[in-house]
Amino acid sequence: MPNRDDSFKEVKGKKIGLKSLAIVSLASAALLGSVLPQASAAGGFNQYGYNYSARIFSGPADGVDKVLNGKVWGDPTYANDHLVMKWNAAWDSCNAHGYNDPAYCAGAWDTNEWNGNTPGGSGWSEHIKIIWVGSAGENSSYWVDGGYSVWGNYEVISDRAMDPEHMKYVWAAGSPNGLGSSK
Repeated sequence: MPNRDDSFKEVKGKKIGLKSLAIVSLASAALLGSVLPQASAAGGFNQYGYNYSARIFSGPADGVDKVLNGKVWGDPTYANDHLVMKWNAAWDSCNAHGYNDPAYCAGAWDTNEWNGNTPGGSGWSEHIKIIWVGSAGENSSYWVDGGYSVWGNYEVISDRAMDPEHMKYVWAAGSPNGLGSSK
């Protein structure tokens, strides 16, 4: 089974995963700084697929970068894939207060459900669960055994995928891996 480090490339000067983790990580990172100021009082989904009131993105991955151009951050590979991201109020609170204060961040989570089995899609499918653990990383009391660190203050506690050839991958199998279980 390949490990996550086997499939990386440079995008915009950063080393990121080739498969959906690249896009999902960028999409989730976008939530880290851009969601709160753009929240709509009217609710509902915007033209890109975001519903900030419900804390969900659902739609073609093309919209996750908020540019409808048949690409995701300049790459057409995953634009036709379907993506559902969900996050909780603690995720928004943590983003608003600097990413490292347990008073605002404990219990913060984000999920990403990637489906490339769509017309014109990549064929790649992946489900990822991400939790806040703080800057102590693996030494954090919030850390779940079996996950991996992302963005310094977060841990991927579940990362399971299937490629177009129907090979299954598990890069993270945290235990426990329920959202909020490490709080």
